[in-house]
Amino acid sequence: MSYIQTNKTLWNNKVTIHLESDFYDMAGFMAGKSSLQGIELDILGNIAGLKVLHLQCHFGQDTISLSRLGADAVGIDFSEKAIETAQKIAQDTQSSAQFICSDVYELPKVLDEKFDIVFTSYGTIGWLPDLDRWASVVSHFLKPGGRFVMAEFHPVLWMYDDDVKEVAHSYFNVLPIIGTETGTYADKAVAQEFTYHCWNHSNSEVINSLINNGLTIKQFNEYNYAPYNIFSDGVEVEKGKYIVKHMGNKIPLVFAIEAVL
Repeated sequence: MSYIQTNKTLWNNKVTIHLESDFYDMAGFMAGKSSLQGIELDILGNIAGLKVLHLQCHFGQDTISLSRLGADAVGIDFSEKAIETAQKIAQDTQSSAQFICSDVYELPKVLDEKFDIVFTSYGTIGWLPDLDRWASVVSHFLKPGGRFVMAEFHPVLWMYDDDVKEVAHSYFNVLPIIGTETGTYADKAVAQEFTYHCWNHSNSEVINSLINNGLTIKQFNEYNYAPYNIFSDGVEVEKGKYIVKHMGNKIPLVFAIEAVL
């Protein structure tokens, strides 16, 4: 089975679990709560009236949140169940956000538009083996002068095991990381086991892939906290800011980039 099929099965199965989880707080979201975090909001700025393409959108909370800020937002994801769910949530919330089911790499074959902003965030690029090809898709969909904005978990974090105690993987993209996990970041108590294929991408690989595809880096920021508590030993040090307790503030947990075509 290809990595795409394995990971698509993973994400199709996660949709129902995530919809029912406290992590995604669907009741709050349906009542108007934004799912976007301060890190990406600070970089995005005022997006009212802008066309925004959201890559790897899961079931669309961030895409709909972008549309609530006045953007003409389109979300894409390769999970059929996620996109069906996103379309239903958009309908139920009377959102203008639109959704397309597509693998990132195949998107230029199914979407013929240009955007002011291409956006992606938190737990996305690790599911893609080839960042040069990814960055070519980003570049393809940007208008001249358009911006790419991303916020992502730091590759130093992905070097560690699930308990963030032992270095288990290379910082560099040398081999796919293939394994199984029980539960998900949104609900670790779920007994279901999932198989996955993912890749760690160094920050130099991320930055150079964008540069090599015609983008200019405007800012690159690193953070010693994450806006989500995805850690087995996580602690909230300020409202909405989580660290790994036994690590303190010693390692970067998130990075963010703004680049311009």
